[in-house]
Amino acid sequence: MDNFSFLRSPQDINMEIVQRVVKRRKEKKITQQALSKRANVSYGSIKRFERTGEISFSSLIKIAFALEMEDDFDYLFAKKGYSSIQEVIDEQK
Repeated sequence: MDNFSFLRSPQDINMEIVQRVVKRRKEKKITQQALSKRANVSYGSIKRFERTGEISFSSLIKIAFALEMEDDFDYLFAKKGYSSIQEVIDEQK
């Protein structure tokens, strides 16, 4: 086993998001067609997203709102990247 087998690819992350969306949709007992109407996203887009992971970012946000998951976007790119331990220490002051 190589040292990088633990790394996820963009496609891996994409499909994990799809799985979470499908799981939430099913938990809420919402069909793809009903989600399409609630999110104002075409039924074809919902089907394609759940099959391939392909969807526009704005449609993904609409789906998140329809499934009451919009708060999850608050954490997207929210972590600050530090280049040194000194930056962390300086921020604590």
